[in-house]
Amino acid sequence: MDFASAAVALSLALVLAVVVVRHHARRLRDKNKRYHPIAGTVVHQLINFPRLHHYMTELAGKYYTYRMLDLFKGAVYTADPANVEYVLKTNFANYGKGSYMHNIFQDGLGDGIFSVDGQKWVHQKKLLSAEFSTKVLRDFSSAVFKTNAIKLAGIIHAAATSRNQAIEIQDLFMKSTLDSIIKILLGIELDSMSGKDEEGNRFSHAFESGQEATLYRLIDMFWKIKRFLNIGKEAELKKNIKEVDQFLYKLINSKIETIQNPEDDNICLKKRDFVSRRLEMKDTDPKYLRDMVLCVTVAGQDTTASSLSWFVYMMCKHLHIQEKIAQEVREVINLKDKPSVDELAASLDQEALNNMQYLHAALSETIRLYPAIPMNARVCLSDDTWPDGFSVKKGDVVVYQHYAMGRMKSLWGDDAEEFRPERWLDKNGLFQDESPYKFTSFSAGPRICLGKEYAYTQMKIISAVLLSSYIFKLAYEEKIVTYKTMISLPIDGGLYVKASPRLWHARP
Repeated sequence: MDFASAAVALSLALVLAVVVVRHHARRLRDKNKRYHPIAGTVVHQLINFPRLHHYMTELAGKYYTYRMLDLFKGAVYTADPANVEYVLKTNFANYGKGSYMHNIFQDGLGDGIFSVDGQKWVHQKKLLSAEFSTKVLRDFSSAVFKTNAIKLAGIIHAAATSRNQAIEIQDLFMKSTLDSIIKILLGIELDSMSGKDEEGNRFSHAFESGQEATLYRLIDMFWKIKRFLNIGKEAELKKNIKEVDQFLYKLINSKIETIQNPEDDNICLKKRDFVSRRLEMKDTDPKYLRDMVLCVTVAGQDTTASSLSWFVYMMCKHLHIQEKIAQEVREVINLKDKPSVDELAASLDQEALNNMQYLHAALSETIRLYPAIPMNARVCLSDDTWPDGFSVKKGDVVVYQHYAMGRMKSLWGDDAEEFRPERWLDKNGLFQDESPYKFTSFSAGPRICLGKEYAYTQMKIISAVLLSSYIFKLAYEEKIVTYKTMISLPIDGGLYVKASPRLWHARP
């Protein structure tokens, strides 16, 4: 962009900002109510979009709770645990997705649990809670996690013993978690880790790009116009949704055909996966299944892969912590000599995972600093007053900020931005959880993340297998590692590491 164009764009942005502030100043003029301070406008968010979460954290440090303005809605951002608890629990009924949030997410997520309220949400929460609590699904999931951790270790072994070549480990985590979630949901071996599944690769790319475009809708006042004209990010989103739908509908229809085939001898085995169990309950609408599968994939694939990527990054920056975790794994599993990776994975039952207290703390510390979902939102359904004494209006978008809250010195102390797993351990070295209204990464209240334990199980299995066998270091120490602004928090450009076998390591 040349200087003249930049000047014109900046001038238009300033004019828009003035209009926005004047519009909302009139809207919030009420002598009997106090409203949170105005910290900026949607224009500031657009300008800071590549570093959006840093920008919002800076504002949270200054205001704690504040408003950001645009022409069409009010938006209140909070990093106050009391306000978060009020919204997510105390007055839960007054804060939902609303038509505003539903319109933003419907194109991608349909009528899945993350985009609906009322009876649709109640029905899906009840259904998913029942499914996730079954021993059949828990055992099946653990077996899938172990199988894919073994495959992952094999790929890393090949790279480590081949002139110690650099590994883009975030991409491997994305493929591994995708393979796991598709297996758990549909009972289908995707095997995207092999790199041979072009459809899986296209789905993964479309899935990631679609998240970015969907997040952009939250701060783009003109997204509906762009969707109508099929231009910009809306054109990209339409293309990506088509790719995602083709991939999922093909798998779902294939599963329907498989389940309906009475000649298949493995039918009992296949019924361990989520969709097979729903088909057994006569839930045969492909659109209904698609929406549920996509929402669970959103919750269980990209988020877990992002958390694992940041965890490995933290391990590379803190080698003494990496070594401490490897030692803990060795002590807990107590295997003699050099076990095979298969033997190592098989030893990781739930009791062993529960005993890995320091690993659990290190993963939690990673998620505190790099939450898989950096912010979440609700819509205020009727005028209300919060615990801090300030008012919110019907229709206001209410955003609680996981990323900002994880870095607040007022919540975590002066060392809030330091990576210190010990903050999660008591004097006996046992993990102690924090209030979900302070550590909000898995949400709280009735909408708390149903897959939290599954996420920890998968991350601990992968981490235990990899860290007990290899030492990880950054391939390019000089490269700045930062996030890509999306609904989730992936590392921008991936994470390149080098792995070298430990003296004590599992055999491939």
